[in-house]
Amino acid sequence: MNDVVNLSLPSKPEYVSVARLTASFVANKMGFDIEAIEDIKLAVGEACNNAVLHSGSHDTYNLEFIRNDLTLVIEIKDFGAGFNYNNYVEPKLEEPQENGLGLFIIKSLMDNVSIETGEGHGTKIIMSKIIE
Repeated sequence: MNDVVNLSLPSKPEYVSVARLTASFVANKMGFDIEAIEDIKLAVGEACNNAVLHSGSHDTYNLEFIRNDLTLVIEIKDFGAGFNYNNYVEPKLEEPQENGLGLFIIKSLMDNVSIETGEGHGTKIIMSKIIE
């Protein structure tokens, strides 16, 4: 069964909690355990924070939760400036920094992550988690 939940949220930090709550609800309904749900919520929160803080768009961003039999796929798409993903460098954990950890955290928590972006074309983060 494929269920799809779509959200369009204002690009404001106070609405990130709506995305996290929706992720929690969908993951819970699919049967993920509490640890996986927390990982999903954190990854969604990081992706939404990136959309709000770095997209340069002051309007909205979209989320799509696609519920397959054993996999939850989540797409977060902003309509901002985008960036050159080839210039992205993974942070060095031995050299702590304040910014730049969002994508690293998302990749650490989710089973698959892909980024579709280009300067002037916005950014889409596609992440998935498989029920174990």
